Amino acid sequence: MQRVRAIAERVIGNVETVIVGKHEEVELAFIALLCQGHVLIEDVPGVGKTVLAKAFARSIGCSFRRLQFTPDLLPSDVTGVSIYNQKSGEFEFRPGPIVAQVVLADEINRATPKTQSALLECMEERQITVDGVTYDLPRPFIVLATQNPIEYEGTFPLPEAQLDRFLLRINLGYPRKRDEMIMLERQQIQHPIEQLSTVISAEELIELQQIIRQSVYVDELIRDYIVSIVEETRTHSDVYLGASPRGSLALFRASQARAALYGRDYVLPDDVKSLVIPTLGHRLIVNPGARIKHTETTTIIQEILESVPVPGTRALHPRR
Repeated sequence: MQRVRAIAERVIGNVETVIVGKHEEVELAFIALLCQGHVLIEDVPGVGKTVLAKAFARSIGCSFRRLQFTPDLLPSDVTGVSIYNQKSGEFEFRPGPIVAQVVLADEINRATPKTQSALLECMEERQITVDGVTYDLPRPFIVLATQNPIEYEGTFPLPEAQLDRFLLRINLGYPRKRDEMIMLERQQIQHPIEQLSTVISAEELIELQQIIRQSVYVDELIRDYIVSIVEETRTHSDVYLGASPRGSLALFRASQARAALYGRDYVLPDDVKSLVIPTLGHRLIVNPGARIKHTETTTIIQEILESVPVPGTRALHPRR
């Protein structure tokens, strides 16, 4: 696990030459990459959502494509089209920008729900189907999506099925004064992302993903803790729709990646607790009564964390 930690520090340090003062958010994004998950970066315009996504794409040495979502974007503009070749007399597939290892879906909620839904098969099954023919996407395949808050004009709320396919949701927020001054100094002559180098290759990233899945131990008590938290989201009085089993798996995988990030080959309850809001917050639908009272999903999750008992420790090989 020390190798995973060393590589993580290199990648995170590389990204932080561009994104100043957002260590926790950068760390969360890399956790998602380590467990083959997609990331939704949500915040107001101008706080660095697109730059964060581009910085990670440059740092991990993968093929990169950018999709600028607009209201007139069509599903075929995402997946690609089949074009008739008069010379050969056959249809040829022209892949869309989704056929890449790292895809930046910029301002994803400015496209219509029909176009947003074109990503459903891509994100879950790592494949696309065009005119009845299925094409596999390259490995690794990661979608880094940015979106503006839905209260802004010209935005469409993401469908619940679409939100559920994002492993984590990250909010950047405004920088502190000192961090913003550092940002002004670094960008005085040119943007530091122009000089950002590749830290690891796509093959190394795939290897790290396999190591984490196979080598990070998750005790039965921790698994029970994860499922208990998710079950509470389904029965909470303020929640209309709780987290799905995909949410349980997301919390499980992300906890494994966080443990490896800190050089451990076992998951602690603190790993789970620190990741509950990023992994489950966007999967909950608050009921109308709670929405009127401006109840946030983060508040509900905090209540759940306080009510679910934290597991203790036990010996793996008890004495007889």
